[in-house]
Amino acid sequence: MENTDKIVDILKDVTGLDNIGDNLDQDLFATGILDSMATVEVLVTLQDNFGIEVPVSEFDRSQWSTINKISDRVKELE
Repeated sequence: MENTDKIVDILKDVTGLDNIGDNLDQDLFATGILDSMATVEVLVTLQDNFGIEVPVSEFDRSQWSTINKISDRVKELE
């Protein structure tokens, strides 16, 4: 399974939204899909699934705001 597909599945699990992968450039924060608690859950799940480390102190919302951006960041951190 490609990273993006896995990320979409993680976001579906966390948010409960089935159509989350329809627009990979949709801003997940501006649309209210991700809030603070959901973001932490997504980050922890990404770390567990991809074996990456995302320090909360270095978390920049603008770099993690869309599925495509999340996928790019995961690739950089792998």
